[in-house]
Amino acid sequence: MKVRYSYLPQQFGDCEDLWQELRDFVVTGDFTLGEPLTKFEKSFAKLIGTKYAIGVNSGTDAIKLSLKALNIVPGDEVITVANTFVATVGAICELGATPVFVDCDDTFCMNVELVEEKITEKTKALLPVHYTGYMTDMRVINHIAEKYNIPVVEDACQSILGAIDGKNAGTWGSTGAFSLHPLKNINVWSDGGVIVTDDDELCKKLMLLRNHGFEDRDTVVMMGCNSRLDTIQAVVGNWILPQAQSISNQRIANAKYLDNGLREIKQITIPPRPENFRLVFHLYIVFATNRDGLLKHCLEKGIDAKIHYPIPIYKQSALRYLGHKTGDFPVTDAHVEKIITFPCDQHLEQKQLDYIIDTVAEYYGQ
Repeated sequence: MKVRYSYLPQQFGDCEDLWQELRDFVVTGDFTLGEPLTKFEKSFAKLIGTKYAIGVNSGTDAIKLSLKALNIVPGDEVITVANTFVATVGAICELGATPVFVDCDDTFCMNVELVEEKITEKTKALLPVHYTGYMTDMRVINHIAEKYNIPVVEDACQSILGAIDGKNAGTWGSTGAFSLHPLKNINVWSDGGVIVTDDDELCKKLMLLRNHGFEDRDTVVMMGCNSRLDTIQAVVGNWILPQAQSISNQRIANAKYLDNGLREIKQITIPPRPENFRLVFHLYIVFATNRDGLLKHCLEKGIDAKIHYPIPIYKQSALRYLGHKTGDFPVTDAHVEKIITFPCDQHLEQKQLDYIIDTVAEYYGQ
């Protein structure tokens, strides 16, 4: 049996109505900051539960422009987590700021108990990452932020409709950054991103920053950049956004099914599933004994298992100048040796989930 990782052929395999919407759109010529984008932004804000949503060209820019709108400049420090995707840190570095890393815990998110000790007079923002579809404990992060008067930008790129106590990812900080990359739970046909906020002034500033700083066609009031979400991608977004709840619900159900099967295998450890947290499983990751052997076995059996990520971001050569060494972030280092990612998307059939469980059990002789 084959259990593929990319579900895109299925996600967009039956979309004749979308093709018709695209044909109808193309003849309008409304390609830049068009009406479908306005509709998408309003719908996205309503889905997440914020006043505003601003479409930008990637999740990376959603983070970067959020930091820029909060006046992050060269020499500033931004606290984030040591095991995130490169885009989180790239956004900080593009502004000339310095990423300050905090180790994770077994939820794969920032260990909030370690944040305060990293704060200095140069700390100008906290950037928690809701990695894999988990959520950083924003109740604690916001308490720290208020104590030290430091703004929070949420990297919610992997956690659309994740929540704590019913409050959605992206709604806790000054802004929340989302990705619409093709492999995200809600996706378009290219790169894309969204920033959400309840702050009127931040929204105005972000709208300027994403469009060269244009107040109108002839007036530039600040130096911005070209980071608009293409209107044609907003057409795709408008088609898939109504499926957001059902997609996340099915991923949650699939993860629960895998949890129930895999936890019977003593060599597999299921990560914590905190109460009152809604985890949306952009990635389904567990801990495995002899992980490399299991990975090889799964690949040979047709299961597209993966490792996210074999080299932590803090160890990448591009960040060598920060001077970190093995052991600085022990939990992140330990995860690298034992994490494995299995397909968990909404298009999987139960027999494929059973095959994953049976294949893992087979490897361990059960």
